[in-house]
Amino acid sequence: MSFIESQTLGQDAFSALDAAGTFIFALSGANAGARRGMDLFGALLLAFVTATAGGIMTDLLIGATPPHALASYRPFFIAMAGGLTGFVFLPHIDRFKISVLLLDAVGLSLFAVTGASHALAHGIAPLFAALLGMLTAIGGGLIRDVLAGQVPVVLRDEIYASAALLGGAVVVVGQELSLPADLTALAGATICCALRLAAVHQRWRLPAWRQFPAPKA
Repeated sequence: MSFIESQTLGQDAFSALDAAGTFIFALSGANAGARRGMDLFGALLLAFVTATAGGIMTDLLIGATPPHALASYRPFFIAMAGGLTGFVFLPHIDRFKISVLLLDAVGLSLFAVTGASHALAHGIAPLFAALLGMLTAIGGGLIRDVLAGQVPVVLRDEIYASAALLGGAVVVVGQELSLPADLTALAGATICCALRLAAVHQRWRLPAWRQFPAPKA
């Protein structure tokens, strides 16, 4: 994701959350690429896209140009570190599938709150700030799944994008109530992560047609 300095979260907190989310999603991107038989270059490319695409889209939508992911080397090096980790240690990561789900949920929650905070800092209306937080969180994963030849998780009936939207909404509500930004970011990330993990563990699903009636001849 990798944004310019946020005026909502403290700079140190924002940078730390952003770096952690970038590393985690880059790891997941490289891991997905390696599983699909990509070589190191392909896996690292997928890692960078996964880690930065959501933030780049949000930056472009709010007019923060050039996107920081393309104007600074910091997100690139963080993404490469995460990508190399995901590629080199794939056999070991395969043994801990629960840990991978945990990392993905943490990355989702981190980007949801930093994306919403970044949007608020640029004067975006609260509702759209929450939506942009969701976009920041799911954008990279959506492109990752498409490039890896999979149906994007956000297009399935899993509680994924909705968890990110809820995390962003907590940040927005906290801003409206003039609550401490770091506290609301922590609360939003915790709620998002907990909801995503609970949904995976309990197999919660959003309403969807399981078997659509065949058209009559």
